[in-house]
Amino acid sequence: MWQSLGRFILKYRLALLLLLVALTGFMAYQASKVQLSYDFARAIPINNPKYKDYQEFRKKFGEDGNLLVIGIQTDKFFTEKIFNSYTRLLRNLKKVNGVDDIISVPSAVNLKKDTATEKLKADTIFFDRNLSQAEIDSSAATFLSLPFYKGLLYNPSTNAWLMGVRINKDLMASKSRIGVVNTISKLADEFGKENNLTVYKSGLPHIRTELSVRITKEMRFFIAASLILSAIILLAFFRSFSAMWLSLAVVLIGVIWSFATIQMMGYKISILNALIPPLIVVIGIPNCIYFLNKYHTTYGEIGDDATNPAARKKHALITMVQKMGVVTLFCNLAAAIGFAVFALTQSQILKEFGIVAGINIMLLFFISLIFIPAVLSYLPAPKKRHTKYLHSPRLNRWLDRLERWSLNHRKLIYVVTIAIVAVSIGGIFKLKSLGYIVDDLPKTDKLYTDLRFFESNFKGVMPLEILVDTKKKYGVSRNLGNLERIDSLSQFIASIPGIAKPLSITEGLKFAKQAFFDGDSNSYSMPSSYDLPALSQYLSMKSDSGGAKNSFAKLISTFMDSEKQQARISVSMADVGSIRLPSILDSIQQRAEHLFNRDSIEALTADAATKNEHKDDSLWGKRTHNIQLTGTSVTFLEGSHYIINGLKDSIFWAFLLIALCMLYLFRSARILICSLIPNIIPLVITAGIMGWAGIPLKPSTVLVFSVALGIAIDVTIRFLVNYKQELPLYNYDMKQTVIETIHSTGISIIYTSLVLIAGFIIFCFSGFDGTKALGWLTSLTLVTATFTNLVLLPAILISFVKMKKEKKNKMA
Repeated sequence: MWQSLGRFILKYRLALLLLLVALTGFMAYQASKVQLSYDFARAIPINNPKYKDYQEFRKKFGEDGNLLVIGIQTDKFFTEKIFNSYTRLLRNLKKVNGVDDIISVPSAVNLKKDTATEKLKADTIFFDRNLSQAEIDSSAATFLSLPFYKGLLYNPSTNAWLMGVRINKDLMASKSRIGVVNTISKLADEFGKENNLTVYKSGLPHIRTELSVRITKEMRFFIAASLILSAIILLAFFRSFSAMWLSLAVVLIGVIWSFATIQMMGYKISILNALIPPLIVVIGIPNCIYFLNKYHTTYGEIGDDATNPAARKKHALITMVQKMGVVTLFCNLAAAIGFAVFALTQSQILKEFGIVAGINIMLLFFISLIFIPAVLSYLPAPKKRHTKYLHSPRLNRWLDRLERWSLNHRKLIYVVTIAIVAVSIGGIFKLKSLGYIVDDLPKTDKLYTDLRFFESNFKGVMPLEILVDTKKKYGVSRNLGNLERIDSLSQFIASIPGIAKPLSITEGLKFAKQAFFDGDSNSYSMPSSYDLPALSQYLSMKSDSGGAKNSFAKLISTFMDSEKQQARISVSMADVGSIRLPSILDSIQQRAEHLFNRDSIEALTADAATKNEHKDDSLWGKRTHNIQLTGTSVTFLEGSHYIINGLKDSIFWAFLLIALCMLYLFRSARILICSLIPNIIPLVITAGIMGWAGIPLKPSTVLVFSVALGIAIDVTIRFLVNYKQELPLYNYDMKQTVIETIHSTGISIIYTSLVLIAGFIIFCFSGFDGTKALGWLTSLTLVTATFTNLVLLPAILISFVKMKKEKKNKMA
């Protein structure tokens, strides 16, 4: 079959090449339309309850992750130069298209009691113009007497000041947000330069935008670096520019097709599938090396037929397709499985990565199968310098050593392997699963250090939302008990380390009570049942300044729904990680249930007991209040769980599917065992090193195992297929066949392993720790897999030969 396919490709080479060029042109057009993804919560399936809750929350209350924060630290904030400059920054930011609202010290409002109209007036504290020092001092005294803003806009103990810029939610999901965020950052940096102050910027709009820009830059760098590195290695191996350009053309076509696949599948470029194009380069080059290696080997073995060199080249090309077609097919299939199993997970971002990578690795096989023999048929026959690498004395000496080890030191190989595996298993038990929202950023990165500034001065910027549903219209605004419970829950949340002072309707009521009692800061507390009757008529605010009213009224109105049935408690918190976050959420949930549903649950439980009914979860459906925790922090945790669990499942499916492929290919349980052992051990060693080194399991590190398995198994397939093909030539002498296989495949295995290792090492130059981990952990796994396949695998095969002979002797 493969021999006939080789003849077909050579016979219709021109038509096939033109078809490939036409398809690549179409794919290039599709690739030109691919877009970046700006969605942050795509790790969760759209049918997940928490995802649905989050989307419902966003529809009702708006986007929770569209606040960009700007921070400075100075004890001279209320000096004339700095404060007026800060006010100009505020005015300039308001002019930026896409900025919906800004909360800051200069735009802060104060509530004042108007006894004539019996209403509260919301007026700005600072006039919107350049102020004298005396005016600033007077207004600053008023501002600092308002507890509402303490911890929200300033930290008196650290002299830190915060400005919150709310960006339009529609812009947040479009490319336009890059320009908006860059403009805001530029204006903030100009303010810092003008006043010789360090400006800190954070918040999800800033983090997401910066990450998307970096993803684009890194993707371009990795593609260029992998191509350059591959070109250098190919030129060093083959000493042929034509072989180099041929191989680069194959992977360039693969890269174009990968971008086109992303677009045609309706996906966008994310932090994960941005790795696919450079991976195509890394995986595609070994295809070219194996094809070229077999072509050169066969061309040399045929002998110098000077009378018909064209026939010699044609025979070599057909043999290349015949021998390497099935090998490359199953190698690419195994690699594709290593990626495609991610499509079996419930995480959307992993599904996309798995589908696109799996499809394009298989497409790469067909591109290589058609393009390489067709183009080689038009090129001159290889010269002696092009095949010189086949007779490298240094590599042949190493292969001789590998042969001696496999033949004469098998027991030592087994003992060393068992010892290393035992130590690695000890490390596996030390593995822990831990993730952060900005997990992959280096600790010295400004994005990371700026986030830590807000965590140390304002306890963080990551959004967490608590939604209290009273199940009754006006159940929030006309029920003092519910308001007191909301305040009690807010105080409990504020007492948790790493969480800022929550904002809710009760903070607005406290502010109103302070205004009612003529601005006395001691009156900043929840109104009592005695205060409310007198205060209620003042709660309908009026203002001579529409801007002042809007700034404060908008803030307060966002904490209740239109029917005053649901109340929102909005919290900013630190990026505490996936280990601590669940305990925080559980404690908040339990406290909320205790406050709002204790009486109803106790009554229902007692009623069930008197009726001899069993207490079960149905009682929770009869609660008087529904408490729901949502927001970006919750969706991050849920998405992290989905990714980690999905990646663990993918490893199992990768093993199973690859094992089935190997069983189909070799039709032997013994060969199947031989093939899996050398590939399981490198994964165990890598996991052990992670455990001993304290590297946690997170999406970027768990990804390594399925990817490395799919790629490392290529070496095993090439070795065993060659072993199977050579076995009849040596009269089924298994020992001699193993020796010859080490020499015939060893050089190409070493070359392709070097290419793969070097290709993944490129990822170590990433600005994301997760991508770095993918690079060095995969490289480590591939290094180990090369040794196990060239040392341990031959030793196991020879041991099986001896066991088979001993069994025959006993039976005789």
